[in-house]
Amino acid sequence: MDMTVAPMILKNVVKSYGVLDSTMPKVLDGVDLTIGDGEIVAILGQSGCGKSTLLRIIAGLVPASDGEVLYRGNPVTGPMPGIAMVFQSFALFPWLTVLENVAFGLEAQGVGLAERNSRALKAIELIGLDGFENAYPKELSGGMRQRVGFARALVVNPDLLLLDEPFSALDVLTAEILRGDLMDLWTEKKIPTRGIVFVSHNIQEAVEVSDRIVVLSAHPGRVRTDIHITLPHPRDRESEAFKDIVDDIYRQLAIGMARAHTTERKHDAQIGIAYRLPKIYVQPLLGLIDAIDSAPFNGTADLAELEESEGLALDTLLQLAEGLQLLGFTTFEDTTITLTPEALGFHNADIPDRKSIFGQHVVQHVPLIGHILQVLRERQDHNAHESRFLAELQDQVNPEDASEILDTAINWARYAELFSYDYDSGVLSLEMADA
Repeated sequence: MDMTVAPMILKNVVKSYGVLDSTMPKVLDGVDLTIGDGEIVAILGQSGCGKSTLLRIIAGLVPASDGEVLYRGNPVTGPMPGIAMVFQSFALFPWLTVLENVAFGLEAQGVGLAERNSRALKAIELIGLDGFENAYPKELSGGMRQRVGFARALVVNPDLLLLDEPFSALDVLTAEILRGDLMDLWTEKKIPTRGIVFVSHNIQEAVEVSDRIVVLSAHPGRVRTDIHITLPHPRDRESEAFKDIVDDIYRQLAIGMARAHTTERKHDAQIGIAYRLPKIYVQPLLGLIDAIDSAPFNGTADLAELEESEGLALDTLLQLAEGLQLLGFTTFEDTTITLTPEALGFHNADIPDRKSIFGQHVVQHVPLIGHILQVLRERQDHNAHESRFLAELQDQVNPEDASEILDTAINWARYAELFSYDYDSGVLSLEMADA
């Protein structure tokens, strides 16, 4: 392996699902990124911007649709020796013990039993799980299960370690401890890893840990900013320098979301049924309208003040704000969000009128909902199975995104009583009044 070449270089990487042409929505578009030796690089961006997809392309788990992906100068055409990944969802085999889970990757590489058990035991001890070698995942806490995930990645002695929101499923204290332990292993050079790339929604976490922060724009994902963090370790979250960096990144994410959405809405013809709806249900949207229309905001709020007032995570707030903007209920200027007259009318209406107003907005602004209604109206029995719409969406986005998009559309349409949905059968049905 040539250590004189950067661990990872991406040149003009594009990712879309389906045939790559001008009509196909892109998840990533023209991403250029270099990961150098000795770097920890964080990737930030709002939900749906392609962060996890980018990480999977780097890992060789998902192919790029166009562009070049090089690991140590060699094209990445699949999973590569030297690259390991830790997933958000633990992804352990429940029927295997801790030792067997950690050793699994070595077995797949053809490593003999004695050597893989020896290496697995060392990795388990390194990550602080010695004594639990024969336990099963169901016997472990969430933090311990994620430690198994780290041990499984580290046992192959990765040159490049990829982390896909590895702490997001953990409580705050457990995440802090595990993050600190990983940083100790890195700074004390107890692992051979020469580069770490991790996806996060947590700005403070990224600033605390990383040497660089890459901020992706939304719809499609492009490198909006590449920030070098020069603060010495350990970093003080209460210092003014730390807070200034956090505030700057927050501002870039908020402004980027507003600009991206405004640009997209100027070209409605380009927004098809596979538009990446934020993964937000109706009730939180209504709650945010209520919060903005109440004191101390009275219709206009700064996102940072709104985040603090409502106790919302940044990513959740950005998704809510995007949903309201998509539906025509808010406008953005810089990081200030303002309710439109339509939103104020909606907020002051009684429940039946609210449903009617909301229905008008989702039909006008969400092509997928209009498409579903058209299909249901045209069918003699006014019914259609969800698989019919999932198949259409999967022509343009990956299956996971397709399910989330349809799930959001169904939730919004059901609130407006535009159509019904049977969770057991997966059948969508037109409300009788509209049949």
